[in-house]
Amino acid sequence: MKRDLMDILACPVCKSPLELTVEKEEQDEIVIGSLLCRKCPETYPITDSIPNLLPPQLRNA
Repeated sequence: MKRDLMDILACPVCKSPLELTVEKEEQDEIVIGSLLCRKCPETYPITDSIPNLLPPQLRNA
């Protein structure tokens, strides 16, 4: 995931801004991390550079 995406990403549940936590970054790509919504509070994982923004009830289905 590119850091530039933070400008347009929002929580899919409440539409609030997301906070980025980076665990692994290669060059300008976030490979592993998470996106946190402080309003809900809900966490969305970033795995293999792909943010999983599915609502919580649909993520494990």
